[in-house]
Amino acid sequence: MEIGIIGAGLIGGTLTRRLSKLGHKVFIANSRGPASLAELAAETGATAVTVREAARSGEMVFVTIPEWKIPDLPKNLFDGVGADVVVVDTGNYYPRERDGRIDAIENGMPESRWVESQLGRPVLKAFNNILWSSLLNDGRSPGTPGRIALPVCGDEATHKAKVIRLFDELGFDGIDAGPLDESWRQQPDAPVYGTNLDANGVRRALSQASPERKAQWRAAPNSPAPGLGM
Repeated sequence: MEIGIIGAGLIGGTLTRRLSKLGHKVFIANSRGPASLAELAAETGATAVTVREAARSGEMVFVTIPEWKIPDLPKNLFDGVGADVVVVDTGNYYPRERDGRIDAIENGMPESRWVESQLGRPVLKAFNNILWSSLLNDGRSPGTPGRIALPVCGDEATHKAKVIRLFDELGFDGIDAGPLDESWRQQPDAPVYGTNLDANGVRRALSQASPERKAQWRAAPNSPAPGLGM
C-alpha cells in the first residue's frame, strides 16, 4: 500500500519505521520540509515529500501532528483527493501542556470531529491511545494471548476495515469503536487511553468511558496560548 504520513514526531516516525519495514511505500512530510527528513528517509526507505504531496500519496493518509498545528495545514489540503482515500487522525488534545484552549473541544466536540472540521475531510481516529514505544515494539502474531488491541472510530465502515487490517499487519487486534462521535471514548484519560489491553479489555474500557472531560484535561487560565506549548 502507498501511505502518506503528515508529521514525523514519535507516532509519525514510528509509523514510518514500522510500515516501511512491512513493505508499504511511505511518503513522509512535516512542517519543515523534505530536507529535514533526510535522515529518517535514509533509515527507512520512505520518501520525504511536502505536506500537499503526502496528502495525495496513496490509499491512506495519517495526520499525526499536535492539535494546535492543525489549523496551520495548507488550506484545501485534501481538495481533489478521492473519497476512497482513508484519512486517519492520531492526535490528542492537551490544553494545559501544549495546545492551549480550543473552544469547540472545550464545549464538548470530540477531538477528531474538530480535526475533521478543520480539514474539511472525513477522518478516522486511531493510534491515539497507544504509546509510541508499544507501537514500535509490542506487536504480536494473531492469536497470541494478551495481544494488544487498538480501537478505531469513524463514520465509514470500509475505511475502518482498512485500518483494522493494518492493525493486524502491525501486530495488533482491531476494535471497531463506532462512529466518530463516539471517539471521546478513546480520548486522553479515558479508560482505554495509554493502556495495552487485549480485545476484551478494550471493549470493556470503551463501555466504561464517560463523556465528561475531567478538570485536569480541560484548559485552565494558565494554559499556553495556542502554538506556544511544548
